[in-house]
Amino acid sequence: MSKNRIQLMLCGGTGCHSTGSKKFEKALQQELEAKGLAEEIKIVETGCNGFCAVGPVMLVQPEGIFYQKLKVEDVPYLVEEHFLKGRPVKKFFFVEQKNKATIPHMNDIPFFSNQVYRAMRNKGVIDPEVIDEYIAREGYFGAAKALNEMTPEQVVEQIKISQLRGRGGAGFPTGMKWAFAAASPGEEKYVLCNADEGDPGAFMDRSILESDPHAVLEGMIIAARAINARQGYIYCRTEYQLAIRRLDIAIRQAKEYGLLGENILGSGFSFNIDIYQGAGAFVCGEETALMRSIEGKRGMPRPRPPFPAHKGLWDKPTILNNVETLANIPQIIIKGGAWYASIGTEKSKGTKVFALSGDVNNIGLVEVPMGLPIRKLIYDIGGGIPGGKKFKAVQLGGPSGGCIPEHKLDTPIDYEEITKVGAIMGSGGAIVMDENTCMVDMARFFMDFIQDESCGKCTPCREGTRRMLELLEKICHGEGQDGDIQSLEALAEVIGQSALCGLGQTAANPVLSTLRFFREEYETHIKEKVCPAKRCVALLKFEVNPEMCKKCGLCFKACPSEAIAWKKKEVAVIDKSKCVKCMSCFDKCKFDAIF
Repeated sequence: MSKNRIQLMLCGGTGCHSTGSKKFEKALQQELEAKGLAEEIKIVETGCNGFCAVGPVMLVQPEGIFYQKLKVEDVPYLVEEHFLKGRPVKKFFFVEQKNKATIPHMNDIPFFSNQVYRAMRNKGVIDPEVIDEYIAREGYFGAAKALNEMTPEQVVEQIKISQLRGRGGAGFPTGMKWAFAAASPGEEKYVLCNADEGDPGAFMDRSILESDPHAVLEGMIIAARAINARQGYIYCRTEYQLAIRRLDIAIRQAKEYGLLGENILGSGFSFNIDIYQGAGAFVCGEETALMRSIEGKRGMPRPRPPFPAHKGLWDKPTILNNVETLANIPQIIIKGGAWYASIGTEKSKGTKVFALSGDVNNIGLVEVPMGLPIRKLIYDIGGGIPGGKKFKAVQLGGPSGGCIPEHKLDTPIDYEEITKVGAIMGSGGAIVMDENTCMVDMARFFMDFIQDESCGKCTPCREGTRRMLELLEKICHGEGQDGDIQSLEALAEVIGQSALCGLGQTAANPVLSTLRFFREEYETHIKEKVCPAKRCVALLKFEVNPEMCKKCGLCFKACPSEAIAWKKKEVAVIDKSKCVKCMSCFDKCKFDAIF
């Protein structure tokens, strides 16, 4: 047998690490050695595979067999059956939710088969800590072409032709941004990568850095060539330790190969990249606040103009793109801007990466072509809503975005179309909510996040978001009054028009979108003092329906405050004086007996 006839591509992203992939890897290696298979079978720790809901996951190559939910205790059986007897193990196959069919091959699983890979083309298929594996997949070919075969003007032109828009939020044309910086006078210019991913439920940038760090470095090299910069910085939040470690390794390897530093590939062009670790302030995702942070100052936005392309880091011309944007650049240069623009909609070209989370079966990282209806993202790729519950809304764009209800699910993934329905593309967070979600409480959650993360520099954001949060908390506690909705709308308008930066200007979006599509929930909270979704605890009174109660005692066992009296074969009774309204009994009851 030839050496390494089989490669086991084991997911080594943060998600799979948290579910035990490192322990599984150690046990698997020991078992392979014990069975004399270590020379034939190689374990490759990849970056994030994307399918976070079923981790740890492993792809067996060249067969393409996909294994999910692997555990240490499964190792002996797996090795014996598959790698000794040649029988793939059905119990570890993916099970399709609708028809319960088992699917052995990764490319046949709807979660994967409905995706189109551009920014994530290397995820799960290479070892991110080995530069040779990246080079084997056309890695640094784009940088070599840009440095030795193209002028800076030609590089910018291809990015313009691609119509790539910034994937970090507002969707500003990348080629236009680069052209502005290239035309700005000055010998000293900077290229920045924004990896300060702060949206709740967002993990796109972190996963790309963990699975394909060289793609981001190569994108920065090409950007530097386009504007004639000599120094770049990756601004990454410090809690992304695995991403930072792999970036450190990638930078060191690129320098050893002459791909970073002086006279790259003999082109006469020099460029260096350093990592700057941010402390996790959400406002530092705003470009001018990020630059102030790198300068050693407090991360606070400044008025624009002047824009960073003319006066950015240390008052020098600067371009800033996020991780996903930069990961697209090398392939655009290799294959041409027209190739990239061949998919998508008229104004939104290429693909978009989403972190799909919340009340959806297939939680994970996905990349889809622009123009795909949001419904297909949630149902075809996401697998629909768990437990047969009804879909209620999906929050796009994080705290600065908005919710999209069921009757708008056929909206295509397109910057302008998503804006029309009251949300934004943002960096790509997509939080799905089922029928049990209270939209007032959801708006309160995001407003609490925004208020806490406000830098406090401008009064509209600092004071306005606090007042909006107070009103939302009143409504959720049953203290809402007539006129509160109008006050929320008036505050939202003022903040949106007068806040200094994008954080403040979009702070009210979750409130405005929930008022637009779920106004009746606000009115029910205020007028009837009732939460239709049964989530605002202050508005709930817990009782047991004796006709529905199955006398099982699940609620009794779940109650942390001993507020439920129950004996075998008897109906449970809730003592309201002891009840702390923790929702444990409601969540545990399988028979809808608690109301």
